[in-house]
Amino acid sequence: MCLIVFSYKQHAQYPLIFAANRDEHYGRPSRSARFWDDNPTILAGKDLEAGGTWLGINKYGDFSAITNYRDPNIQKEHPPSRGQLVLDFLKNDSAPSTYLNELQSRADKFMGFNLLTGSLDELGYYSNQQNKILFLDKGLYGLSNHLLETPWPKVRRAKDSMRALIADNKIAPKPLFDLLADDREAPEEELPDTGIPKEIEKKVSPIFIKSDGYGTRCSTVILIDHNGDVTFAERRFKPGTMQVEEENQYEFLIEK
Repeated sequence: MCLIVFSYKQHAQYPLIFAANRDEHYGRPSRSARFWDDNPTILAGKDLEAGGTWLGINKYGDFSAITNYRDPNIQKEHPPSRGQLVLDFLKNDSAPSTYLNELQSRADKFMGFNLLTGSLDELGYYSNQQNKILFLDKGLYGLSNHLLETPWPKVRRAKDSMRALIADNKIAPKPLFDLLADDREAPEEELPDTGIPKEIEKKVSPIFIKSDGYGTRCSTVILIDHNGDVTFAERRFKPGTMQVEEENQYEFLIEK
């Protein structure tokens, strides 16, 4: 994932409102979200190159998502796939605290990442660039390719849009997909300095990215209400455009 905005335990109907865009090279093969044949409790897309996933949830209400940390100076020799971190959490029975404590001891093997793991009971965040496990209180959060709540223009804009949707009681997949479809570039003076050329920085500054060879591949919305009803909706796009190639939606009740 490259942009995540979510409301946690602050909405009257939905303790989790989650909206995310996955940005990736167009040539990297992936599969749409579905329940996995070899792990039928897991609902997630699949990276067909490395076998992991960028975002998913299981039937017990555990969910996880990852973003890359953008820093060209980070170099690793044969690093493992970061998408495996999401999949490993969804497959095991561990509490977020247990999983993140175990991960912390081996996190330096990976390229830079931000990982969210949790449920409606407990939501943890960990970045191997900060090396500090955090557990989140109720609130509205944004995450891109730096640390949680780093106020990049796209993060601020996504949070403002979600805040407005919550205030207007317009929480549903379509308005959240509209939020994720914002393709406005940030003004030059607001661009972060992440070590890449400014012209590329500007191209990747929107919530929804359209650039040569790289951009937003899919958008995902997850809603969980107080009864444990889950709505998981995904849109996949024709490379370099906002044309929806595939759309699917799943609904289920969290199993106790």
